[in-house]
Amino acid sequence: MPYVLYLKSHEDKSKYLKDLFENVYIKDVLKRNRILNDKSILEDLLNIISSSVGSLTNPTKLSNTFQSVKHVQVNANTISRYLDCFIDAFILSKVFRYDIKGKKYIETPLKYYFSDVGLRNARLNFRQQEENHIMENIIYNELIARDFDVDVGVVEYNSKDGNGKKIRTQLEIDFVANKGNRRYYIQSAFFVDDEAKRIQETNSLNRVGDSFRKIVVVKDEIIPWYDEKGILYIGIEKFLLDEKAIDS
Repeated sequence: MPYVLYLKSHEDKSKYLKDLFENVYIKDVLKRNRILNDKSILEDLLNIISSSVGSLTNPTKLSNTFQSVKHVQVNANTISRYLDCFIDAFILSKVFRYDIKGKKYIETPLKYYFSDVGLRNARLNFRQQEENHIMENIIYNELIARDFDVDVGVVEYNSKDGNGKKIRTQLEIDFVANKGNRRYYIQSAFFVDDEAKRIQETNSLNRVGDSFRKIVVVKDEIIPWYDEKGILYIGIEKFLLDEKAIDS
């Protein structure tokens, strides 16, 4: 009969996740990659990524963070190597940005997500509970579990500033999910509780210009509905529990 671990209290669950991170994941990364003297830097890097999950970054930016916050010099190549160690250990996933209209990848900056949100929360002692970032990470993990190839979408367009000067503007779509000939543009929007917020969240989707399905996932449990431009709005619970909901 397989061994099943039952943890009743929040304290027990928290301790289990923290111990798992420290005694399994961290030890594995250090041993497998023969990192002998940089454990503190490795852990500081993991804490920085945990605190800014889903934010645009790159090794150079992270190196600058070490210099300004930790007052420690860590070169970008070392940080890049350590990030790859976390990816190889299935702690993190790296997601590149994709220029939708230009049909090309933008190598930097990029985003990192945790393969397990519980481990991310445990890493921060359950202090930073930014629900919007956690929800975004959960959506990413669900798309990966469904065997989608996932990128961060970028939409560029021309506009004019207050002086009439032409400027190039970039908008982001949280996820471009591809599987075979299917593609979905997905925005994680914690709330779209007023018209201004809804317009802000859908601006990038409306500028894509193709006929693939466009979806906004919100926190609240709602009856799925479409707006006048064909964008589907769906609650996170429905999105997670009903794989076919994004095609309904």
